[in-house]
Amino acid sequence: MQRQRNVCKTMAAALLLLAAPFLLAQNAAPVGRRDGTPAGLLSKNDPILPHARGIATTCIEPEPVFTIEDYNGPLQHLVVHIAGKPDIKTVHAPHSKPGAVLCSLRTGEKFKLFAQDTFEPVTFMVAGFNAGIAQAENDDPGFGQGAEGYGRRFGAAFADQVSGEFFGTFLYPTLFHEDPRYYRMGHGSTGRRLGHAVNHAFITHRDSGKQSFNFSEWVGTASGTALGNLYHSGNHRGFQPAARGVGYSVLTDMGWDMLREFWPEICKKGHLPFKIRDQH
Repeated sequence: MQRQRNVCKTMAAALLLLAAPFLLAQNAAPVGRRDGTPAGLLSKNDPILPHARGIATTCIEPEPVFTIEDYNGPLQHLVVHIAGKPDIKTVHAPHSKPGAVLCSLRTGEKFKLFAQDTFEPVTFMVAGFNAGIAQAENDDPGFGQGAEGYGRRFGAAFADQVSGEFFGTFLYPTLFHEDPRYYRMGHGSTGRRLGHAVNHAFITHRDSGKQSFNFSEWVGTASGTALGNLYHSGNHRGFQPAARGVGYSVLTDMGWDMLREFWPEICKKGHLPFKIRDQH
């Protein structure tokens, strides 16, 4: 158990050291405004983007995720945290406003999104579930069995969650200037929306508003898999096991994107006591 704690502390320190230069650089750089200031006075990463004709325009802020006011049932705080999980990294594309773009995230905002999506109840629940499966299948046999073995597996599973979010939501989106959020289509046929959700593993929005290959998804997943080999003693080494692990992780992310795409309909058909916001 002590060894597992040391690994988690070391990993946390390493992630903070990696994040520090980006956060310090953001504080040193001039901050752009979202009030219509001419584009020529702003940095290239400012969310105020020009139209095709070269006219500056102000970006649109996405709606907030679920709050306490959206739920009137029992166990408010717990239910809102759980039900709001799919929307933490979800934004609605402005379909009804041609030429409009959503505001991109600055470096500090990407780090805040990483922290918000990581340190919330569902993350701990998923880590606990994965640790239980690993315990039943005796993955990482060096961890042993019993309460101590489960505790070690829980620590490793939670470390997997943290590193995956750090690389895929903060570090690589910052390096590649990509938006780590999922843009919900929210309209059209089921097949089209399903394809849109799957496509996000390959195509993402950049900070500029344009689209490009989703480097953060693949490079971030590969980095998380490589880091996991340091504390998962039972992992098979080599290219093939690593590629298989990356594939499983990407498929899991696709599943989350499908949930994000159809979450409003799930809430409505499941008669969950949430108000459904206008997505258009």
